[in-house]
Amino acid sequence: MISKGEKIDSGFTLQIVQDGEEKEVTFKELLDRPAIVSVYMRNNTGGCDKQNQSLAEHSSWFDEKGYNLIAISKDTCGSHKKYADKLGINYTLASDPDFKFARAADSIVEKKMYGKTFEAPSRSAFIIDKDGTVLATIEKINTKAHAEELKALIESI
Repeated sequence: MISKGEKIDSGFTLQIVQDGEEKEVTFKELLDRPAIVSVYMRNNTGGCDKQNQSLAEHSSWFDEKGYNLIAISKDTCGSHKKYADKLGINYTLASDPDFKFARAADSIVEKKMYGKTFEAPSRSAFIIDKDGTVLATIEKINTKAHAEELKALIESI
């Protein structure tokens, strides 16, 4: 996994849902101010819902502190729009079916489910400065208290 102080390659493109609109952007465009990137597996699943509900409840705090909030999964933008409406999400949701962010952050891990082994992004979070420098990471997030752990991490930077 990318470490604190390293720069992430921010030249890759992502499809995003921002303010209810779909668009394609480079990751660098999302860094117009420091950003929190929260990686989750899939919309409408128990742990991922808890993770995003936690962020949605505290999104104004992150905005007031000067951070863009971005949640990334492999779901489509169409799915993200419905998910944002369902959970009251007002931050950016990014569609990353090719794991571009996870590759840039060196955060692809081996997982096992139903006896099968596969590679996928780790459920992790990154605080990234405007120039792409990683300020902090959470390698294994607490889905129920995700916002609280991010708030504590931001206060410690």
